[in-house]
Amino acid sequence: MKPAQMTPRSISEYIAAFPADKQTLLNTLADTIRAAAPGAQERISYGMPAFFLDGILVYFALQARHIGFYPTPEAISFFAEDLRAYKTSKGAIQFPLDAPLPLELIRKIVAHRVQTNRAAKTVG
Repeated sequence: MKPAQMTPRSISEYIAAFPADKQTLLNTLADTIRAAAPGAQERISYGMPAFFLDGILVYFALQARHIGFYPTPEAISFFAEDLRAYKTSKGAIQFPLDAPLPLELIRKIVAHRVQTNRAAKTVG
């Protein structure tokens, strides 16, 4: 469902390309990620909003019926019990557009990704 216009250069541009109701939803998601990962770099990667802090944290993208949330396979495995209500694959979670975003769960996943990346950085 990504608009067919030129590739966005920022998360704000990505969000601005959608209708107002979707912008509100995407801004809420982006704000939740920002709050859980202070100092994370924001980029567009693979045509999607992405947050980096000592490596990739998460990506997200608006689809026709859901928001795809991509927190790495490790995080999906780690939170498998909490994610039972959602369609998942090895690297993706689908948050349906007709249900409220699970903001507390998203916050926990992002915080986990921050901790995982920091731990990997200190080991490597």
